[in-house]
Amino acid sequence: MTAHRIAIVGAGRMAQAHAGAWSRAGLGDAIAYVVSPRTRPQLDAAPHARWVTRLEDVLADAEVDLLSVCTPTPSHAEIAIEALSHGRNVLLEKPIALTVADAEAVAEAARRSTGVLMVAHVVRFMRQYAELADRVADGSVGPVRAVRAARLSSSPPGGSWFDDERRSGGILVDFAIHDFDQANLLLGTPVAVRSVGTGERAGDFGAPVATTVEYANGGVAQVLSVADLPSDSEFRSGLDVVGTSGTDAVDASDAAQPSDDPFLTQARYFLECVETKAEPDRCPTEAAIAALRVALAARTSLASDARVPLVD
Repeated sequence: MTAHRIAIVGAGRMAQAHAGAWSRAGLGDAIAYVVSPRTRPQLDAAPHARWVTRLEDVLADAEVDLLSVCTPTPSHAEIAIEALSHGRNVLLEKPIALTVADAEAVAEAARRSTGVLMVAHVVRFMRQYAELADRVADGSVGPVRAVRAARLSSSPPGGSWFDDERRSGGILVDFAIHDFDQANLLLGTPVAVRSVGTGERAGDFGAPVATTVEYANGGVAQVLSVADLPSDSEFRSGLDVVGTSGTDAVDASDAAQPSDDPFLTQARYFLECVETKAEPDRCPTEAAIAALRVALAARTSLASDARVPLVD
């Protein structure tokens, strides 16, 4: 394996997840920097990392070739574009950006760069979801007609940037985007979106939202997103697929996947792409942009109480 030097950009929960994954991949000692403007990170998985406050300090070190970008969403595009312009390989936390224009700018920077970009849609690396996608691709249910997904979680920590919809994009952009990405993977090209909220606790990050997504092939997805349950609630996630010749399903609750390590699988796959200079076909940038389009349309629909067509 090629020697690598890694920087973690960010100091929060996802920075912990990425640092832990690199450590479990045998690269904990290779994490050379942690970038955080104000907060000194506590990353036990990165014992030799130097804390710096500026991205420039990392990019000035020519030996740093991998960046895990785990910052709040509004900064994703700027950081990724800067790193890619310096030829670095970037594992970018989802969502790719907060606007489609910024997402497309990131994709263009990746096309021009000698580095590899992968947007970290980690659900694609969850064993049960990946196995379901493989079965469906092999024709286990025939052509897919419908997908039903649910993602149920307790509330994020109070006072965090998630509470500011201008920064997080709200539940539909930050949370439900996982299920929109899965629905797109299974059903193809989305053409219209309709979202309905409960009407309770309006403006809260996790208030329940039900979204219907229509697809070019006539298929439909229904996505239930809830992220305001009590703190002791078990995380639950599931997916049902209906095809012309049968059904299939995923139960990815906490209790159903104790041996799965999707962050490690994701890190190893990204590393393989970096070392072979291959496009990350398992998690393509175009799919990350498509999922963002659906999430933003769902957000617009929720605010306007209207069906929102998706147009290029």
